[in-house]
Amino acid sequence: MSELTFTLLRLGYLVLLWVFVLSAVAVLRRDLAGPRTARKRRRKPEPAPAGGPPAGPGPAPAPMVGGGGRGGAPTRLVVVAGPLTGTTIPLTQSGILIGRAPSCTLVLDDDYSSSRHARIYPQGNQWYVEDLGSTNGTYMNDQRIQGVVPLPPGVGVQIGQSVVELQG
Repeated sequence: MSELTFTLLRLGYLVLLWVFVLSAVAVLRRDLAGPRTARKRRRKPEPAPAGGPPAGPGPAPAPMVGGGGRGGAPTRLVVVAGPLTGTTIPLTQSGILIGRAPSCTLVLDDDYSSSRHARIYPQGNQWYVEDLGSTNGTYMNDQRIQGVVPLPPGVGVQIGQSVVELQG
């Protein structure tokens, strides 16, 4: 082999190596940029519910389940542990869907939660939590729940890395 052929092969190999490296970097950048973009979209609506409850407790008791007459009736769902600690959602007649999907009421950006992980909903004067077939499970008092379970106020429900509870 001549020196020129050997140099051209080395340069070709070097170009091929850089094409591979740059394509790997582009794939990594796309993978990392995807969740950041989704997180920005998800978190913009969240401050509204978190900011709403200070003004909400006045008019909120009217649509509450269980009537405003009982002092112990829950009025909000609060994230007490996890990345969204402090997030508050006022309770109404409709249920609260929790998961990673953007259509959920409480969107968790958590690899340990499913897209539609759990549902908290009222029936009569009682609130219930239901695991919606999640991969990693829903836990209440360190016990994995199956199906529908009554949810008393002040009891933590672990969904992925987050813990939520009903508060009055």
